[in-house]
Amino acid sequence: MITKPQSLDSFIDKSLYEKNKGYYQRKIKFGRNGDFITSPGISKLFSEMIAIWIVSFWENLNKPEKINLVELGAGNGELLEVLINTFNKLEMVKDKFKFYIFEKSESLKKLQKKKFSENVEWLNDFNKLPNSPTIFLANEFFDALPIKQFIKMDEQWYENFVLLNNVGKFTLKKKKVTKKKMDKIFNQGIDESQNFIEFSPLMVKYLKSICKKIKSSKGGILLIDYGTSNKKMYNSLQGIKEHRRVSIFDDYQNIDITHHINFNFVKQIVNLNGLKVGGITNQGSFLKNMGINLRAEIISKKMSFLKKTDLYTRIRRLTHEDEMGELFKVMFVTTKDNNFKTGFNDI
Repeated sequence: MITKPQSLDSFIDKSLYEKNKGYYQRKIKFGRNGDFITSPGISKLFSEMIAIWIVSFWENLNKPEKINLVELGAGNGELLEVLINTFNKLEMVKDKFKFYIFEKSESLKKLQKKKFSENVEWLNDFNKLPNSPTIFLANEFFDALPIKQFIKMDEQWYENFVLLNNVGKFTLKKKKVTKKKMDKIFNQGIDESQNFIEFSPLMVKYLKSICKKIKSSKGGILLIDYGTSNKKMYNSLQGIKEHRRVSIFDDYQNIDITHHINFNFVKQIVNLNGLKVGGITNQGSFLKNMGINLRAEIISKKMSFLKKTDLYTRIRRLTHEDEMGELFKVMFVTTKDNNFKTGFNDI
């Protein structure tokens, strides 16, 4: 329990990941009857498009005999399950991939280990990966990491802390920040013209480690998440319960807490660590570029009207600008000498 003022990221970390108590350390409800649903749970076609992209990138890497595929935060495993099943049906990539999961949630690890009894390993350190080309896949991973927030008022920077008030309710408290601390933050690639800063130190740490691995062994990362490409940062922190936005202080350790990814900041991080953004677009364009509509047309030919309607309703949710198509972005990061553009042809 929180008994003294804590930085915002410490509060979020305890709320989500405290051992045996945090939201992600207990049984998580996925899907329509839970708190949230992710793209792989909406339609398997999403995962199939990711599989096609991965095979295309494997070909771009000169078809290595051994390649690592690491999913960051695999959730209930439904995306990786489709990838494995798809690759097993394709003779040219069968047995080429070694599958790994990087997972912060002990509860989800147990769920994943029931689903993947073989062919998958769990890791805590990217440096322990075999020295082979590596593809990292992060679908709605970084948005669930704890964040810090800083506010500039009258030329003075403050950091958001959380404390319990006199009536036992959580509230935000601002604490002054030294110039030395702010200089360290700006050195990570954040524009000094900002008046509000929101970022995850853990995301920076993970991205640095991933960049190091990709630089040494080749490969890339496909990052899919909701967020913005704008330079200007804003307060995007929110709680999610039963598919509704709630205060992050509602029902402590029983709600999901997320934020929007600032893809411009991600770009700065990877550039500072020797890689480049090979492409960025919205999720709708990416899935259409990968052929989701054509795939739907093929598989729906023998479907009943009701099943066909359901299929296209799900695809609309994934791709339409009023649904997930615009808010969700897809970013591809790779080595500076790689010009792979599949999926990002419209930019």
